[in-house]
Amino acid sequence: MKKIAIYLTAALTLAGCDFLDFDESSGKTQDEAYGYFENVKMLGNAAYRSLPVDFGAIGGAFRESATDNAVYRWDSNAVYDIYNNVWSPLNLIDDQWGTYYSVIYDINSFLRNYSEENLERHQWDANYEDNIKQARMSLKENRALRALYYFELVKRYGDVPLLTEPMELADINQMKKTPAAEVLEFVATECRAVADDLPLSHNDFYGETGRVTKGAALAIRARALLYAASPLFIGAKNPTEAYQKAAEAAYDVIAMDYYRLEGLTADPLFGDLLGNEVLKSRQLIFETRQNVSNTLEQRNLPVGFANGTNTGNTPTQNLVDAFEMLDGTAFDWNNPDHVANIYYDREGNPTRDPRFYRTILCNGSRFMGQQVDTYEGSAYGAPVTGATQTGYYLRKLLNENVSLDPTQPVTLNHHFPNYRYAEVLLNYAEAMNEWQGPDYTDTRYPLSARQALNQVRQAAGMPDVATAGKEPFAARVKNERRVELAFEDHRFWDIRRWKTGHVVEAIYGVDIRRNGAGYSYTRHQVQTRIWEDKMYLYPIPQKETYVNENLTQNPGW
Repeated sequence: MKKIAIYLTAALTLAGCDFLDFDESSGKTQDEAYGYFENVKMLGNAAYRSLPVDFGAIGGAFRESATDNAVYRWDSNAVYDIYNNVWSPLNLIDDQWGTYYSVIYDINSFLRNYSEENLERHQWDANYEDNIKQARMSLKENRALRALYYFELVKRYGDVPLLTEPMELADINQMKKTPAAEVLEFVATECRAVADDLPLSHNDFYGETGRVTKGAALAIRARALLYAASPLFIGAKNPTEAYQKAAEAAYDVIAMDYYRLEGLTADPLFGDLLGNEVLKSRQLIFETRQNVSNTLEQRNLPVGFANGTNTGNTPTQNLVDAFEMLDGTAFDWNNPDHVANIYYDREGNPTRDPRFYRTILCNGSRFMGQQVDTYEGSAYGAPVTGATQTGYYLRKLLNENVSLDPTQPVTLNHHFPNYRYAEVLLNYAEAMNEWQGPDYTDTRYPLSARQALNQVRQAAGMPDVATAGKEPFAARVKNERRVELAFEDHRFWDIRRWKTGHVVEAIYGVDIRRNGAGYSYTRHQVQTRIWEDKMYLYPIPQKETYVNENLTQNPGW
């Protein structure tokens, strides 16, 4: 009997939820691997091992730091190879080719080799029916996860081989690329096919959480179809029709009437507790579970703030300027009142979009009981070695309740929000506007693009958008995505799918000087980066093009 290996990677979950906690096992025959429910469960759960997450995917640098939203403080980091255009098929950044194809291969093997005939030996067990139901559900989850991994490949590499069956290595190395549009259609079709068989919550099905649900499958589909309609992937096809499909897919999630926006003060995703509390958010659709740690805080809080803190990812003035004033007007450096009240008014009241203060630590912010001053000559400003170059530090995703005390450290969970309801509403607003304009409704779509956008703004405590016209409204939607989804691994991909890469060339910070009892603020450029259009896609690893001559390299690489 042919021997097969079960490759299982320890993943991290809530205490008491052990569906992703594996022990490595290998050398089992196919009958052994697929003849026992415990092994089938492990094989099915292995598909969760490579879920996307960006708490510093590029050696501690967020992909956000390869956009105009952030700068990574230390120039020894590989993200500077992107800034300086010295990455290549040999000098890879964020290379996930092998990672995703490995898990796809295992999913294909699981889907092909699973057989209930092998499990009939257990039919007299008391829990046989429950185990069969769970095994069948795992098949649905695996199909959705395979779609997710293909979506992640297309985002990076564009056209990629579409493998839906386990193949011999020699055959794999003869595979040709499938056009990105076809792969994205596969993603959408697979997610739609399994969505109705997946529960709203696995908490009632398995007694566990963190798995792919109906909402997750539909949200993956909605994002994939929005990307398919976008300039990078649409090609010569009709974008109007593609945006219609994207709007329909996003509305399928909305029409579930299952997810909710609760506002910044009520939503655990933006609360003060974070950790496992974020899992209670009514807008969280699918997340990547992470173990307890305080590494994210240590890597990103200012040098000297606490034991071992190291600055890391620092927001830019480019991003700060995208946050509107509290009254909904765009921030304007030529408006003296805006500059004088850049973060707070004279009484110390916030003057900017409330999301600004939950995303960014600015001059005068408080965090972990300390004041974060970033003006020149302050504890966390120039000329301190390692101080921010932009005038800002990261706040979002950091948990104020961890402790970096070396004698009494406190570590907490950091779960990455891959899909949440606010993004679905913004996907819908973008697609619906491109299809029919900002205010179109009908019996199938009783929600307009404007209403969807304003739901997100209302939850944030911002006034409604009244902008008229398709193009001006599209600009507002894009800005809303930027501020609402900052540091959630969207900006990097949005820039690419919109083909607006040149926005990363000029990166700005703020020069802050103490001026008596107040401060003066001057916007200045801190980096000039190189952009070439080849960067809309990653280079395919050169070793892969060597072993498979049918894998043509992406343009420009």
